[in-house]
Amino acid sequence: MQAHNSITERNAGRPARHNAVDPRGGVSLCEPVMSAAKPNLDDLRIERGPAPGRTPRLVLAAAALGIAALMAAVFWWATRPTAIPVRTALAREAPVSANGERTVLNASGYVTARRAATVSSKVTGKVAEVLVEEGMKIAEGQVLARLDDTNVRASLELAQAQAVSAQAALAETRVRLADAERDLQRQVDLAKDRVAPQADLDHARTAAAALRAHLEQQQADAAVAERSVAVWRQQLDDTVIRAPFAGIATSKDAQPGEMVSPVSAGGGFTRTGICTVVDMSSLEIEIDVNESYINRVEPGQPVEATLDAYPDWKIPCHVIAIIPTADRDKSTVKVRVGFEKLDPRILPEMAVKVAFREAGAAGAAPAARAVLVPKAAVEQRDGRAVVFVVQDGRAERRAVSVNNTGATDTELGSGVAAGEAVIVEPPQDLSDGAKVKEIKP
Repeated sequence: MQAHNSITERNAGRPARHNAVDPRGGVSLCEPVMSAAKPNLDDLRIERGPAPGRTPRLVLAAAALGIAALMAAVFWWATRPTAIPVRTALAREAPVSANGERTVLNASGYVTARRAATVSSKVTGKVAEVLVEEGMKIAEGQVLARLDDTNVRASLELAQAQAVSAQAALAETRVRLADAERDLQRQVDLAKDRVAPQADLDHARTAAAALRAHLEQQQADAAVAERSVAVWRQQLDDTVIRAPFAGIATSKDAQPGEMVSPVSAGGGFTRTGICTVVDMSSLEIEIDVNESYINRVEPGQPVEATLDAYPDWKIPCHVIAIIPTADRDKSTVKVRVGFEKLDPRILPEMAVKVAFREAGAAGAAPAARAVLVPKAAVEQRDGRAVVFVVQDGRAERRAVSVNNTGATDTELGSGVAAGEAVIVEPPQDLSDGAKVKEIKP
């Protein structure tokens, strides 16, 4: 019945064919007619269509492979290595002096004076006069200031009067002693002739001995009075403040009417000094050298100093001494550096940069040239100093040896050649071989 229905459905849409009579007497077999066509064997064939809801396995497999390939492509695109933007700088050769000396250590310090003093008084008093100004040349022993000496002068005059009185009393006692000795002699002569009693002789002897003792006491009192006069004279002299050595006054710390004291007393109303005197012939440089590099410094070593005030002026110096102790808080050792020749432009407390030099031995092969790189290009990784050099668009990690570090640059003895591009402030996650992109400043 199903086959019959299918055949019927197919034939329902087909036009019926009949034999038409050709006007010329022929018969045409292709003219359609409205009557039912005759069935044939093709009409009995059963057509099998695809079963509804079923998908071929090959199509599913192909779709799965395509989705996997697409996801792999997306993952690769998302995780592909990208160029890290970095800032670079070219390494340059470290300067070498004309005589073949090279720098082995750079440091900074200050100009100091070995002889400098804040001049004060020995006694507490009110300033009466100040005879010094900043920048004035001072001679040794020159009067710098005077204190009020009214009370001291009065005490000196009293001591002098007491000394005069002691001398006068001493003269009176000498006269009385001479008279007692003459009376004693008369009593001795009378006693020999048995004219005077023994009691008179004993009384004369006692009087003479008492006057001798009184004379010795008055002589001691007179000496005390003289010493007292000397003390007050010294105190009067202490009111005059003099320069302890020749130099230049760099500060004026007191004014007339102010109180000055050798010790800090009275808070901010009492000065402890009149002025500061500096011996300009004792100027030198004090440098705190990191104890890790102190082995590069030795006494007598040549040094080149540059004052911040005169950056183009190279001053020849030498190492005077290495102070044999270290500062545990700063991990530094103090080094004294002296000037070969002093100049009026060199002033105390000036900031100065120094370069410790190392003279090359005669006939020795020239040492490898050191290079300078920015200080921010050198990092400590895995306990070693390293820099990253850009090679063919990738970062190359190199271990380097650091000669010394300055304020902005670091001198490297090996690991980097002059002209190579080093990465400044490399990222913490930068690794060897990473792709990088240089950023133009």
